[in-house]
Amino acid sequence: MRIYETAFLIAPNLSEEDTDKLIQQMADVIPAKKGKMIHIDKWGKRKLAYQIKKFEVAFYVFFLYKGEADIPSELERRFKQNEAVIRYLTVKKEEGEEEITPPKKAKPKPYPKAELKPEPEVVEPKPEPEIVEPKPEPEIVEPKPETEIAEPKPEPEIVEPKPETEIAELKPEKKKKPSKEKSKAEEK
Repeated sequence: MRIYETAFLIAPNLSEEDTDKLIQQMADVIPAKKGKMIHIDKWGKRKLAYQIKKFEVAFYVFFLYKGEADIPSELERRFKQNEAVIRYLTVKKEEGEEEITPPKKAKPKPYPKAELKPEPEVVEPKPEPEIVEPKPEPEIVEPKPETEIAEPKPEPEIVEPKPETEIAELKPEKKKKPSKEKSKAEEK
């Protein structure tokens, strides 16, 4: 026979009677499968590290028992069928580990309050004020009187286009290149 520890979390919305019934139903599986219950540990409602199935709190229960390998598998099958069980875990213990997992402390005890002595006040020397020289005032530029304003430039003359005959006269004449036939005849 091996030693097993099964932990399971029950939904917090069950009443205490329903929770006790569920724990008793799961505990009855162990003797029915020819196992021996060593210890049942009920931690009660505790805050979860993260949400499981939209619950932030769950009822923790631990079973420590001896038995064959079919007991944990039967417990897990029943856990899957019951919606009130939101999480479960079975661990195989070694022969010398018949101790129960110790529960976490709900709240740490506060340390005794020590008398606080007031700390002496440290007075920092005030810095000397800086001497600021006055800035010279900017010169005010007055607008020029209207008489000094430059007269507007005359409008440019509009040049009318010249007739085509005058344009043709302005174009340089093209020089005709002597043809290759004439240059060959001159060579002879």
